[in-house]
Amino acid sequence: MLDKNAMKSIIKSLGLVFGDIGTSPIYTLTVIFLLTPPTMSHVMGILSLIIWTLIIIVTIEYAWLAMSLGQKGEGGTIVLQQLIIPMLKSGRQISFVTLLTFIGISLLFGDGVITPAISILSAVEGLKLIPGLEGTSINTLVIIAAIIAILLFAFQKKGTEKVAWVFGPVMVLWFISLAFSGLINIIDYPTVLLSFSPYYAITYLAQNGITGFFLLSQVILCATGGEALYADMGHLGKLPIIRAWYFVLIALLLNYLGQGSYIIQHPDAHNVLFEMIFREASIFYIPFLILSILATVIASQAMISGMFSIVYQGITTHILPMLKVDYTSSELMSQIYIDSANWFLLGSVLVVMFIFKQSYLLAEAYGLAVTGTMTLTGIMMTWIFYLKGNRLKTIISLIVTFVDMAFLVSSLHKIPFGGYWSIVLAIIPFSIIMIYTSGQARLYRALSPMELDLFLNEYNNLYNNVCKIKGTALFFARDVRKIPPYIVNTMFKNNIIYEENIIVSIIRMDNPFGVSGSFKGYLGDGLRVYEIYLGYLEVVDVEKILKESGIEEKTIFYGLEDIVSDNVIWRIYSAIKRNTPAFVQFYKLPSHKLHGIISRIEM
Repeated sequence: MLDKNAMKSIIKSLGLVFGDIGTSPIYTLTVIFLLTPPTMSHVMGILSLIIWTLIIIVTIEYAWLAMSLGQKGEGGTIVLQQLIIPMLKSGRQISFVTLLTFIGISLLFGDGVITPAISILSAVEGLKLIPGLEGTSINTLVIIAAIIAILLFAFQKKGTEKVAWVFGPVMVLWFISLAFSGLINIIDYPTVLLSFSPYYAITYLAQNGITGFFLLSQVILCATGGEALYADMGHLGKLPIIRAWYFVLIALLLNYLGQGSYIIQHPDAHNVLFEMIFREASIFYIPFLILSILATVIASQAMISGMFSIVYQGITTHILPMLKVDYTSSELMSQIYIDSANWFLLGSVLVVMFIFKQSYLLAEAYGLAVTGTMTLTGIMMTWIFYLKGNRLKTIISLIVTFVDMAFLVSSLHKIPFGGYWSIVLAIIPFSIIMIYTSGQARLYRALSPMELDLFLNEYNNLYNNVCKIKGTALFFARDVRKIPPYIVNTMFKNNIIYEENIIVSIIRMDNPFGVSGSFKGYLGDGLRVYEIYLGYLEVVDVEKILKESGIEEKTIFYGLEDIVSDNVIWRIYSAIKRNTPAFVQFYKLPSHKLHGIISRIEM
């Protein structure tokens, strides 16, 4: 028996993790049977494909293989990168893994835009079944969906902590509704239970050839959101998510089988789930429609929160520029809000809503990013298991990766029909990542930091021969062995020396969590080094850490670069640097103590 805390964790995970995959029954079979005739053999074949997709992709790939990999219980694309890089010996292999990580993160952005758009649109389309609203125009439905999206994104700044407690119970009610409605239809036509046999999936693919293969690009819609099991592992822990997945899997299978039964008996059905509910119990239809809209909002919220987490991971691992981060909870530091990411996502969601207008058309843009992410996860997992010498998991992971690749290849045909939007949306963050990381590497070389030995010679000579300013000054440097030019200029050119000078180095660790700060001794008279070690997912108050170590600084110096270049790429990089906060603002250091020292750099 599960104790009370275990049940609470499971219910919480239903609200935070399973919204996306939990709302896929709203549109998956509706979209599929717009493209293929609803014959008995087709329905049985499609149901079998859905069942085995959920088993192979979500249960085996994510719930078992991926969730067996992690660092201190944390999962996600960046975690896979952090796991694999220490095991690689070749610089080319490290570059390849880094590129895969960049692509994976970029594809997730595409997914983060399309998921709210298709989920909210598909739920709102259920309004057309309400008597008197049958004639509601497509444009009206899009406007309603857009208003819901705007309200959802506008609410982000206030934080979701106060309402997050209702997410789990609402999703419990949603999954029970799915399971119950499906079960009623299975009782009417129990033959659909035979589709658990993979024979029907194999037969369908064999009989329908290339058409059947391309239809896999719509079948994968049933597994969208499966990657959240691994990505959100750090928020809730492995066990509650796996236990919740068994409940979700049963509810989804019952509902898909019930929808299949309904299609066989009503082959003229269009909006399958909503028509099925309306015919079963019209008195409950409006409550179910409201529940479906709430479920899609929760699914979208989970995706938005996930995007904030990914952006924050990108910032702290120096993949993305430092963006303004607000903490929306005094209790949970993981509750963050990133203004620029929020409005970029909303703008993109509204654009795709008004371009595609209907969920079945938007489904043509959906799947490419998801299958790409799943394939990259499969490749990296297989590589890790191989390097660890785990033969069984290597073989199984390799088989799963081939299945991922089949779904990815089948989704490529969507590119001319809207799938290119996944690529367009992914290119934006990918370009930013590539320009920023290349620019940072180029800038570091152009800055020409001073070696520590040379710096100490000049410092000791100066400290003993000039008048010192009373108090303590902080200087920030990524690596104390390489002294940045702004410190050299401040001290040696401007003769600004305090009685106490502390070089602070913030070091991100390979582990996702952990915070420690300590002095590393004196480098010279009045010169000390203070190192702060942070897990790459930690959200921290640097000023608080410094105060806890007894540091009461009078002023804080930091470096700024005025980048000049004729190269278009470096001009873009310069614009990114100018329009994003300096790290002292990112870490919320007190503004009245800050002094930025500008260095002019030609690139």
